[in-house]
Amino acid sequence: MTDRQGYDVAVIGYGPTGVTAANLLGASGLSVVVIERDTSIYSRARAISTDEEVLRIWQQAGLAERLKADMLADKAVDFVDADGESFISASPQPRGHGHPPQLFIYQPALEQTLRDGVTRYPNVEVLLEHECLRVQQDAGGVELLLARLGEDTLTRVRASYVIAADGGSSPVRGQLGIGFDGRTYEDRWVVIDTEVRSEWPAHDRLRFHCDPSRPAVDCPTPLGHHRWEFPVLPGEDEQELVTDAAVWRLLGRQGITERQVKILRAVVYRHHVRFASRWRAGRIFLAGDAAHVMPPWIGQGMAAGVRDAGNLCWKLAGVVSGRLPESVLDSYETERQPHVRGMTRRAVAVGRIITERRPLLTTIRNAVFRGVRSIGPLSGGLQKSAWIPDVHYAQGFLADGRTRARGRKIPQPWVRDGAGARARLDDVLGAGWVVVHHGPAPDTSAWTRAGATVVEILSPGSRARDGAVVDDGDVLADWLRRHRASALVLRPDRVVYAAAAPGESLSSPPTGLRATSSSADRQPVRR
Repeated sequence: MTDRQGYDVAVIGYGPTGVTAANLLGASGLSVVVIERDTSIYSRARAISTDEEVLRIWQQAGLAERLKADMLADKAVDFVDADGESFISASPQPRGHGHPPQLFIYQPALEQTLRDGVTRYPNVEVLLEHECLRVQQDAGGVELLLARLGEDTLTRVRASYVIAADGGSSPVRGQLGIGFDGRTYEDRWVVIDTEVRSEWPAHDRLRFHCDPSRPAVDCPTPLGHHRWEFPVLPGEDEQELVTDAAVWRLLGRQGITERQVKILRAVVYRHHVRFASRWRAGRIFLAGDAAHVMPPWIGQGMAAGVRDAGNLCWKLAGVVSGRLPESVLDSYETERQPHVRGMTRRAVAVGRIITERRPLLTTIRNAVFRGVRSIGPLSGGLQKSAWIPDVHYAQGFLADGRTRARGRKIPQPWVRDGAGARARLDDVLGAGWVVVHHGPAPDTSAWTRAGATVVEILSPGSRARDGAVVDDGDVLADWLRRHRASALVLRPDRVVYAAAAPGESLSSPPTGLRATSSSADRQPVRR
């Protein structure tokens, strides 16, 4: 038995959620230990897409541009009938976060870039080939008992807090006795990953083949890869279905031969809809698949876990640094769970469109959606409502009151900073609390005493100066007008904590928010 020094946060699991948390906590200056049982990155590409808000979270860790270099952006989505004719054609529209609205990914490459990012932080220690056997907590922290795989050695680690991002079968969730309620769908799907040898028509479009005889998903992925998914039909042997002969039969239905692709792997999956009955147990937090799983139809399973990390990590940094009261951690599940449930409902609804097997209903479906598509405004509204719900926290770590802006994430335009240089808004605002205002500033003295920065939003054509950003596209001023506000208090995740209309006073800082001379969450992100 060996003992390791105490850490601020232990992260169990080093998939997309855990590695995002390691980057965000590392950038905040906290001491972090990551515990992962596998020796290397999981080689199978599971997630295939992400979105602009998730890129904005990775931007906080200084990795967005490097990650985008390995992604495919601005690709259309088609729902096609049994004859291959489109009845829904969608191009996800930007929602103002400063990155392409939808991006296709190759997950092993993405995880490697995120892990490379963690190496920037000497305050983050990664323990691969270690399994967490037990977690025990008391009033002062959590003790973790670790086993080094393949060796007869045990290690005790102590941390102030734990993020359990250890997957849908989460051993930590099991140890805590937390339920995982929901359903498992009877349908099984064979997922086929390939390497592209020669391109074919529509190779770069995501297509949902809504054929009642056998639905299919046909998806481009970057770095020379492509994926197909097919349901296992009644009477089929799933073990036979993943053999090369069966895979080529399935791909042949799509006109794909060995000239176009090389088969990398084929695996059978089940789809689940499940939620942990609670996401916090004292000092331990569930995140990602350990807290929730959803069907893959809108590509938001991995993204939901990244959003969990983005919501939780700045709060942990604030609590550990002494800037925030410990009670703020209660808002993690309050804020995140409704958004995850909303995304899950949309994923299930899209899945029903794709997988409908009754011919009469598919005929009606195709006709209805073609009719909607012919009505431009209605089609655009349907696309927006059917995709990813915007961040809007009705409850959580927010000021009292019901202003329109409260609980929403502000857009991120390109702006000019005090020196006149062009940059994305979040990079100019930095990592802490910020008061932004357009026009005369309200009294911000209480907020500056609490450590917040004050930034004025200047109109297009204004001269750059310190303490202000020039929004040449007038995006921020327009957003403020639509939400009837002239000043906002922004949390570190750029969600509006409080808002004030012209002539009104801002809410007071939350109890316990205070400036410290060495606030971890005010350290700059390392680029």
